[in-house]
Parts: sequence; structure tokens; C-alpha cells
Amino acid sequence: MNDENYIKLCIELAKRGRGFVSPNPLVGCLIVKDDKIISAGFHQRYGDNHAEINAINSSKEPLIGSTLYVNLEPCVHFGKTPPCVEKIVSSGINKVVVGTIDRNPLINGKGIEYLKQAGIEVKVGVLEKECIELNQFFFKYITKKEPFVTLKIAQTLDGFIADQYGRSKWITSLASRKIVHHLRSQYDAVLIGVNTANIDNPNLDVRLTEGRNPFRVILDTNLKIKNNLKLINKNFDSKTILFCSDKAFKSKSRKLKYLNSKNVEVIKSDVIDNKINLKKILKKLARMNISSILVEGGSKIFSSFFEKNLWDEINLFIAPKIFGKGIPSFSNLNSKNLNAIDGINLIEIKTFEKDIFLRLTKNNY
Repeated sequence: MNDENYIKLCIELAKRGRGFVSPNPLVGCLIVKDDKIISAGFHQRYGDNHAEINAINSSKEPLIGSTLYVNLEPCVHFGKTPPCVEKIVSSGINKVVVGTIDRNPLINGKGIEYLKQAGIEVKVGVLEKECIELNQFFFKYITKKEPFVTLKIAQTLDGFIADQYGRSKWITSLASRKIVHHLRSQYDAVLIGVNTANIDNPNLDVRLTEGRNPFRVILDTNLKIKNNLKLINKNFDSKTILFCSDKAFKSKSRKLKYLNSKNVEVIKSDVIDNKINLKKILKKLARMNISSILVEGGSKIFSSFFEKNLWDEINLFIAPKIFGKGIPSFSNLNSKNLNAIDGINLIEIKTFEKDIFLRLTKNNY
């Protein structure tokens, strides 16, 4: 096989860490000798050994004369684990092929330079675009100190996420809902507004697929959330987070006491025009090691993220249904912000049963 094929395998290996390594990057590694793969490894869990270390430790053969393939530049700094470059150099590996440079300011080419100074041949930029996309969550988190934000929207053909009475179950098919649960397992957190929480009473879990449940973030400026919701009373993993205003935090002590008794983390946030300051909560969530967020509604929340240009990707599920009247996907957009539409790129189209799936993104990375 050629270098590209080996890096493709590294990417597939790396994906096995989705949902478990955040806020670290997804990394897969192969070691090849005499055109034969002699060892492989991937980063399995945050705080555990990196992919390169797992591959080196798993080898049953001497590594002298071998080539190490990895989708992301090996680390050169002490974090939760020692630097990978030292282990690579001491192992006897002769050549390293890297998919893309690590944009972490602590690395950013330093790992490659370390290997070269040690006399190891290094090749960089194999399937670079694919390797960058694989770790788009990590790259935004590590360079901008904000989570990667995806708006997940399920709507009718005429653009409604609920009927005129607020009912939204179920607009899309079971196949689409399973995909959404799979998405949740890959994101660190799911975010909704209090109206969506109170009306839909969602679980925001991954019960239709395998994987770990994400954090559940609720934006509730005035602490209007109902006490009987699943997000409150089934918070057995203590992963429900609620943002409210300082005023509500100070004035609604009974509500706050009840939420605390259910292990809901309530965080005070700045408010602008009676809305939670989205930019500041993104910064706060990043400090909590949340590197990716799936925004699931409702209409005002979608509008706010879009209008303030705080989104990175849109996952749009369109069901073959027509409501005529209802709640639109974006209800609060100002026409002055129509220029925000510029630069939106359609990069993927699929079908799930009768639903159409569109993936749209921006060229930020």
C-alpha cells in the first residue's frame, strides 16, 4: 500500500476514540515494516496513552527500520502523558509519515522538528484535508478556546420545526432520529433553550445507538424551567448544566435549591437584551473541557447562534411534510444580517428513509 492508504487506515482507527478522548484529538497510528503492518494503536480515552505509544507498545517485532504512520503530528510536550516523540526516537523507528500538523500552540511543528533533529525522516501532509476535518472539533477548541458548534435542525419541507401548537414529535423518520443519537454520542454536549425543554421534555440521550451520553446544556435566562422534566429528575449522571441570569440566580432561591438537589449545575451568565450571552457561555463551556456542542433548538436559539455567527456547521434534516403554519427554523433573524448567508457551503447530501439530510459548513479551518 502507499502512504495515503496507510493514513486512511489511521483515520479509521482514530474514529474509534470518538466520544471518549475529548478534549484531546482523535489519533490513529500504524507501524509498517517491509510493506507489512506490524502494529497499530489509537488514542482510546482522555488521559490514557496516545496512539503512537499504544502502537509502539503493541509491537511484537523490533522497530528498527520501520515507518510510523499517524494522522496528527506527535506531541512534544508533557500533558497527561509524556511526549510521544521521545518514545518514537528511542524505539528505533526510521521514518514518520504525518497527516497534518497539530495546531495546538504547544506543538504546531515542534514535534516534527524534534524528530528531524533526532535523524528521523519525516513526511508531512498526506491526506491533510481529511486529517484536518477529522479533528475540526479539537482544532477550534485548542486555537480559539471555544467549542465547535453544530446546529441540528429537523424541519418540514416548508421550513417548520413544529406546528402552530408547538408540537414537533416526530417530524423526521426513525432512521434520522437514530443518526441524531449517533451524532450526540460524538459531541461533548447538546444544547437547547428552556422553551424546548419545557414543551418537548426531551431525554437528550443516545438510547437509539451505542456510545456515551453527552452533557445537556439548557439556556434559561429567567429560571422558568419546570421541575418535572426528565433533564432534571433523571440527571443520574449529573451532566445537566443550566445557564441563567444573575438576577434569576439571586431571586429564585427555592428553584435553585430544587435544581441543586437534583445535581443540576446552575451557572450565572451575563445577559444582553434578556438573552444569555452566547459568546461567554461558549468560553465557559470550553473551560469545562467541552470541545463540541450540538445545538438542538429551538427556533430562537438557532436564530441567535446564526445571527451572531457562532456556528460552525448545520446538520439539516428535511422531512417530506408540509405544515402550512408553524414555528420556523429561524424565527428571529433580522434582515440586516442577510449577509451572514454568504459563505455557507453545502458539502454533503444524503437520504435517510424519506428524509433529506444536508450538511452545511463555513470555511473557517
